[in-house]
Amino acid sequence: MNLFNRRQSLSLLGAAVLAPCVLPVLAQGTVPSTKAWPDTLRAARGQTVYFNAWAGSERINAYLQWAAGELQREFGVKLQHVKISDAADVVKRVRAEKQAGRKDTEGTVDLIWINGENFAAMKRDALLSAPFAQTLPNFQWVDTTGKPTTLVDFSVPTDGLESPWGMAQLTFFADAKRLPQLPQSMNELLALARSQPGRITYPRPPEFHGTTFIKQALIEHALDVKALAQPVTPAALEAQAAPLWRFLDALHPHLWRGGKQFPQNSAAQRQMMADGELLLALTFNPNEAANEIATKRLSATVQSWQFAKGTIGNTHFVAIPYNAPSKAGAQVVANFLLSPVAQARKADIDVWGDPTVLDVTRLPAADRARFASATRPGQLTQSAPALPEPHASWVDALEKEWTRRYGV
Repeated sequence: MNLFNRRQSLSLLGAAVLAPCVLPVLAQGTVPSTKAWPDTLRAARGQTVYFNAWAGSERINAYLQWAAGELQREFGVKLQHVKISDAADVVKRVRAEKQAGRKDTEGTVDLIWINGENFAAMKRDALLSAPFAQTLPNFQWVDTTGKPTTLVDFSVPTDGLESPWGMAQLTFFADAKRLPQLPQSMNELLALARSQPGRITYPRPPEFHGTTFIKQALIEHALDVKALAQPVTPAALEAQAAPLWRFLDALHPHLWRGGKQFPQNSAAQRQMMADGELLLALTFNPNEAANEIATKRLSATVQSWQFAKGTIGNTHFVAIPYNAPSKAGAQVVANFLLSPVAQARKADIDVWGDPTVLDVTRLPAADRARFASATRPGQLTQSAPALPEPHASWVDALEKEWTRRYGV
């Protein structure tokens, strides 16, 4: 740890000498400050950062407890995990604070774990602080070429308003003893459901795994995939989603409970698969099955895969609201979460197993070695192409139409 601390200090001081990255002025605020990073470190010391983050995983909660200890010890910043179940509720709170006239330092949220439609809403409504991501010293290691979703969130440019934290891609997993032939597309999944009625399902939208399932089906059946990258319109929804609804109409009668009921979330679906009630489950973390095998909640014969032509992939981020009281502290937290030591720990299957946003090949040798690990049972062995998310505006439109058609 001491070796990293010295290296991190040198990196931070070196970054202060380099010309800062000046981003364009956005509606959210002014051009990011060009003052040296050490000034930010000094301003952050003694601050408490209220980090509003999903708390549905014991592993994630434990990881944030570890991060809190490191931040307090190294930077004098107290990280307070405000445990939430839905980032949309935090967006509503920040919006209400702005409508009530809260000033730029009078908010209740310093940092939020966010992506997708919630980020798009905060960007649209000017609820975010000034661009900051590219001014973080550790942003230099982010893989913006091989992982372009680190700069584009559900087809919405991030413009430096959020800092990447981890990668996600739709991944399926199943026990090879019960399902030796793995479906490689939505149409193959439909064929499997027909041959094994009642053994396939997906979480109920708007739970995000369920919404991702229907977005995957949308991408595979849309008449013009490029249209999905544009803001949704009634005409576009009618034209591009018509094949999706035909696909789901064909699929649902063969699902668990005839498609009349759906699991509430991916954890419930995973348990149903573990119990043998279902043939497969899905996740947005390619390492989830390996995590579950390591804790003996899944059989060692479970394997993970992605469709041959690709599955939906995205990046999740952290962002700073416009009225965060501890903006300097929030930047220090975001920078630490991008550090090689924090990213490597997060990627460790024994800790969390969340894929890194960094370009590991460009890291110094000592930091590169942090990411080396043996392949574990259940771990994804061959990645498929990551398909871009539809524009964030498609989420609400799809969920409402799905509920109208199948939600009763």
